[in-house]
Amino acid sequence: MRVLVTGAAGQVGSELSRLGTEAFQPIGLSRDDLDITDAAAVAHAIERWQPQAVVNCAAYTAVDRAENDEKTAHAVNVEAVAHLAAACARSGAALVHVSTDYVFDGNADAPYREEDDTAPLGVYGRTKELGERAARAGTPRHIILRISWVFGTLGRSFVDTMLRLARERPELTVVDDQIGAPAPAKAVAETLRTICLAVANREDLWGTYHFSAEPAVSWCGFARQIVEGAERLGLIDQAPEVRAIPTTEYPTPAMRPLNSRLNATQLARTFGIQPPDWRPHLRAYLKSLRPAP
Repeated sequence: MRVLVTGAAGQVGSELSRLGTEAFQPIGLSRDDLDITDAAAVAHAIERWQPQAVVNCAAYTAVDRAENDEKTAHAVNVEAVAHLAAACARSGAALVHVSTDYVFDGNADAPYREEDDTAPLGVYGRTKELGERAARAGTPRHIILRISWVFGTLGRSFVDTMLRLARERPELTVVDDQIGAPAPAKAVAETLRTICLAVANREDLWGTYHFSAEPAVSWCGFARQIVEGAERLGLIDQAPEVRAIPTTEYPTPAMRPLNSRLNATQLARTFGIQPPDWRPHLRAYLKSLRPAP
């Protein structure tokens, strides 16, 4: 199965591009390889490669910057998805589009289900929600996979930020009232591969699904796991104190949902994908950062 992967230089896209087998043949394209905001370029790429599926891992993810850069966020998160969907519809390829928990406002008491009403709080979430609509309108053969709190090996995740700050400061203040579940990029990529292989053989799987890891944790709880693990492995000399604060004490240009938990029951029921435990993935990543003896 030939699969075109956009955003192949990102955390999830890079992991997916490394999962090639005889049955699953990813063609990873970074932003330098393909400008997905260019409809003609998208059409040409799909015509050239003739993929059976396109997995869109590309996105404008700078949540705060998007508040003052809505034009670019809209071009990448909405218009580009429409281009991909239209090209997939013409070629017969399936579109698998990665979305986010930010399409919700975070006010629910329970993990969000796929059918819950969306109510994004800012530009990033709003453009991602519009991108979902573009995927649905552009081709009936689509899968939308919502994820949250991704961390991987490319050095731009919350994990890497906490490690850098832990080396610089004796105390870290981290919000404790935003709850979610860190999503290992590798586990997300493996999920996307499973979905692609499944839809290659069935036409009754289209729709929106939620990916989630376990257990749920706050950003503060996640930060504590990071610095404690880093100290055990000798990545930092001493773990700083991680002090919990409410979101009101850490204002940002864009509002964040307090509840980022996603209910992944439908993904498990349909594709047999169970929520992974993110903690072994975190330990494996931290171990990979140790210098060679």
